[in-house]
Amino acid sequence: MQQDKRRFVVTEKGRKTGVLLSLKDYRKLLEDLQDLAIIAERKDEPSLPFEVVKERLERKWRNTGSK
Repeated sequence: MQQDKRRFVVTEKGRKTGVLLSLKDYRKLLEDLQDLAIIAERKDEPSLPFEVVKERLERKWRNTGSK
């Protein structure tokens, strides 16, 4: 069983007021927040079916590989 590594900042009465994160965890949370912000900004953009995108990328790859 994995040990819980969360550490909290507490008041003298024991009330949790903050949390301590490793820099690695903090950076990952910031990256996740940035990804979610980008998703939110693009939610109304039109999308393409996977097969269309795949075909475009394959065509582009074939064209750049022949040079």
